[in-house]
Amino acid sequence: MQESAVHNVKVFFDSVKTELVKVTWPSRKETVATTGVVIFIVLIISVYLGLCDLVLTRLIRMILG
Repeated sequence: MQESAVHNVKVFFDSVKTELVKVTWPSRKETVATTGVVIFIVLIISVYLGLCDLVLTRLIRMILG
């Protein structure tokens, strides 16, 4: 039973290696650019959610007294 498990693991890692060779990796320039876009969008959404939280907190405080 163990030999079968070891064989399955070897086959799995051979398959992984074969698939990784097929991957088209982005260039450093593309990686930096897309990372910048992601950070920018996260910052915008963070500010938006912070403002929503602030407005809703003040609204609830006005309603509840």
